[in-house]
Amino acid sequence: MKYNHKLRRTAISSVIATVVLGSISTSAMAEVKFGALYPLSGGLALLGEESYRGLELAVDQINENGGVQGETVVLETGDAVDNNQAIGEARRLISQEDVKAIFGTYSSSRSIAASQVAEMSKVPYFELGAVADDVTERGLSYVFRTNPTAYHMAETIIDMLVNSIASELEVDPAELRIGIIHEDSNYGSSVAKHQRTFAEQEGLNIVMEEHYPASIVDMSSIILSLKNEEVDVVLQTSYQDDSVLFLRQANERDYQPKAIIGGGGGYSMTPTAEAVGHDVIDGVFDVDFTQYNVNPDFAPGIEDFQAAYEEKYEEAPRSGHSLINYAGALELLRAIDAGNGFSADEIKKAVLAMDVPDGETAAGMGIKIGENNQNERASMMGMQWQDGELVTVYPEEASVADIRTHQ
Repeated sequence: MKYNHKLRRTAISSVIATVVLGSISTSAMAEVKFGALYPLSGGLALLGEESYRGLELAVDQINENGGVQGETVVLETGDAVDNNQAIGEARRLISQEDVKAIFGTYSSSRSIAASQVAEMSKVPYFELGAVADDVTERGLSYVFRTNPTAYHMAETIIDMLVNSIASELEVDPAELRIGIIHEDSNYGSSVAKHQRTFAEQEGLNIVMEEHYPASIVDMSSIILSLKNEEVDVVLQTSYQDDSVLFLRQANERDYQPKAIIGGGGGYSMTPTAEAVGHDVIDGVFDVDFTQYNVNPDFAPGIEDFQAAYEEKYEEAPRSGHSLINYAGALELLRAIDAGNGFSADEIKKAVLAMDVPDGETAAGMGIKIGENNQNERASMMGMQWQDGELVTVYPEEASVADIRTHQ
């Protein structure tokens, strides 16, 4: 696979040189446009921007190595601040900007809304970060997802609880009283559904489940219910604001379960830890995309990614959302580069030919598009906040620290 299309100068006559230089200039000006659709303002802007940065770094790398099929990749950006705007921006990117495909979108509900527009217009839509089942379970032909899903998140949460956390607590998993709380969009509902299924398969005791809007401003009643039900382990699927709210109010009300296991970016972001205090979040678990304190042998290239991120944005990565978007976008762009043309079907053919083995991306996962146009090699990691850092503790081959408990 070739990624470097540099032209070598030769000693030729001035007339031929002029023609060649003119060709180089024309080639250098050739561009192909792709859409980048993320929530860049509003309540989801922090993780939306973090996700966009990963795509941007992948495009930078591709362009430094000759672009895609010899053309420079240009990102046309849309702000998916809510579902209606996601739809409107998808239409604009397709009809006015003539993008060949759209990358996005982090938020499951926005992804579901916008990708329907792309499907109707026969424009490929690449989801790099949204986890809800419906993103790829609607039978759409031009919607592809590289990142792990709600299924993977729930599976890893229950596996880590049963196989690692319970043993550290020195308790039979079946004796634990489990409470599931989640924000009520496609995202939280999808994860909770799979948590119930996996928990039942393992014979776990779910004593409470409650959902709430992500915009909730008071979780005291939920915390009271958790205390009244004597919940030992809380499973929360959330965004950032509701993660912060729950941790703050649980601490204020002296609610100290044996374990809190968060699902998603709210629990994996440095700003969340800073907002609630490292003394409060210390010991809390999180299951999410690959984060940065991970065995580098498991995620080759992660150190180079961090260096490129810090050079471009003058700060450390704030979440693994940038990493998962980078890893997926980079391989998709490489696949398109190895293809032939930019029509929807030519891009689809190139993407379906992807075959990246496990352990060959900076996120550790492989990429092969399978049933429902979902990456069948996607996976999630188990992390824990320890001494001010989010460190990988599960699975063992990716871990850099042992699980800690306060029991």
